[in-house]
Amino acid sequence: MARYPELPRFVQTEDDAKEFYRYVQQWGAALINQLDIRDQEVNRKPSTNIYAVTTITDIGLPKKGDIAYSASTGKFKGYVSLASETSWHDLN
Repeated sequence: MARYPELPRFVQTEDDAKEFYRYVQQWGAALINQLDIRDQEVNRKPSTNIYAVTTITDIGLPKKGDIAYSASTGKFKGYVSLASETSWHDLN
């Protein structure tokens, strides 16, 4: 889990206004940097795996969102998570 920067507590004085503004700028830059790093991590992961197999039982441990083309049935199947079960369902 990403750890995002936090703002410290400031006392409201006239001298603190400039320091607070600089700190908020630094905080914003650090937050943007952390979000960009997280975006890159997410974008590197495939959203799904696509398998070409004879039967879907050839796939050991599928994950939610995986897609397989079953040559034995001639159909694309998706590994779908419903409320109480996760199983393969025909997509076509």
